Amino acid sequence: MRSIWKGSIGFGLVNIPIKLYSAVQSSSIDLDMLDERDHARIRFQRVNENTRKEVPYDKIVRAYKYNDDYVVLDDEDFAAASPEKSRIIEIESFVDIKDVNPMYYETSYYAEPDAQNSKAYALLLNVLKTSGKAGVGRFVLRSSESLCIIHPIKNCLVVTRIRFAQEIRAMDELKLPDETKLGKKELDMGMALIKEYTEKFDVSKFKNEYTNELMKIIEAKAKGKSPKIKKLKIAKTSSDDLYDQLMASLNARKGA
Repeated sequence: MRSIWKGSIGFGLVNIPIKLYSAVQSSSIDLDMLDERDHARIRFQRVNENTRKEVPYDKIVRAYKYNDDYVVLDDEDFAAASPEKSRIIEIESFVDIKDVNPMYYETSYYAEPDAQNSKAYALLLNVLKTSGKAGVGRFVLRSSESLCIIHPIKNCLVVTRIRFAQEIRAMDELKLPDETKLGKKELDMGMALIKEYTEKFDVSKFKNEYTNELMKIIEAKAKGKSPKIKKLKIAKTSSDDLYDQLMASLNARKGA
């Protein structure tokens, strides 16, 4: 793996040099776009809107439109905006990880100690494990500030980028139902159904089945065969009553 960021985690007055590596990868199939007529690949080009000519990548700069003109920014400008956050993930507080709403999660990175037998790295890893807490900090990655939590996974510190509060849209415009009165028997049956389905979370049980099925279709078409089309099956009950539907769901689960 190739590191994408090099800096430190600041833990009080303790400085822990680290390298970040992407912890996630796509499980979807990489599809190319082709011209239907001759199957030539479609290529995207960076084109100057005035000359209509392609622009070499090393000639492309980033800029902000300001008063009908552009202010061009270079790497030094991005670093100067917050030099400390360009090099340090300063832990600002510790929180219970269960208090972080899953809506805020973005992506995760493995933090590797940038020194052999880092005692400070081991210390932070162990106190987070023991306390059940996660550190909250900010750092600059790819010229934008990121909020993150630092938490332990086995013997590794993981930095997970999370969204800022202003990045979550309000629900005001949604047409949500008014509070619905539910009878005790429906609530009890709903709780019984949840209990019946409850188990310890094991992500390895869940596979990207859509990708596997799509790959079967690709392989069949490559051999000149017609792929088998699965029919959509919708589970239904004979009753429109919510309690009856819950009871049928519970019986089906127990039968399975």
